[in-house]
Amino acid sequence: MEYPERVRFTLLTGYISLKHTRPMAKTPDILLVEDDQELLKVVSNRLTESGYGVRTAETGTAALDAVSEQLPDLVLLDVMLPELDGLEVCRRLRASHPLLYIMMLTARSEEMDRVVGLEVGADDYITKPFSLSELVARVRAALRRMRLTEESTQESPESETPILVGTIRIDPARRQVFRDDEEIPLTVLEFDLLLFLARHPDRPFTRMQLLDKVWNLQYEGYDRTVDSHVQRLRSKVETDPSHPTLIRTVWGVGYKFLLPDPDAS
Repeated sequence: MEYPERVRFTLLTGYISLKHTRPMAKTPDILLVEDDQELLKVVSNRLTESGYGVRTAETGTAALDAVSEQLPDLVLLDVMLPELDGLEVCRRLRASHPLLYIMMLTARSEEMDRVVGLEVGADDYITKPFSLSELVARVRAALRRMRLTEESTQESPESETPILVGTIRIDPARRQVFRDDEEIPLTVLEFDLLLFLARHPDRPFTRMQLLDKVWNLQYEGYDRTVDSHVQRLRSKVETDPSHPTLIRTVWGVGYKFLLPDPDAS
């Protein structure tokens, strides 16, 4: 079909414009697992209003099925669930999807903090009752950190030399950690925390500084999540976690990464 010159020009420029327009970013997919229907509805609505795609599940079994059908970008996982509790769901998800970001919704309990942080492999947790604004901020920070990590890895996969500390080798480009030739499996946050400390050796950081630099959070009251991640990281990278030599506690301050003394016997 023959078009007038002006129409042909409009069609051509329109095609060029569309051709060079960047594709729309994928809407983050969040799986919200909560058996309290009222809370489920309120949180789901707020996340949707904030621009996220939200799928929901009300039981542990349904959560595992939802992840099997489509891997989400982030899971918000309640601890108390029917059929399978959130701790068991987290264990299974971590075993099958080590890089999946899992944020637990927990009751305010020191013992629960320890269990969530050390045993089941959650990346983070938020305690009930929580404000919706804080939850959205925590989700946004987690997704932003994962996106920046993915972009930096894709753009410069060979740009940074591995960090060698004794028998430990940290490969920032491939986001892998090895002891000798054996890989040490780490979650997203465990790796980010280790890499940040290793890039700033012998410099102590407070828990609030680590929350800001690693978690991208400025919230007080989450010191325990830093402690839990440090303890879990020590259990994986230290030769003797009860007497750590790499990730040292600086009493009254926080933590630092200590390079071994090359002259030490």
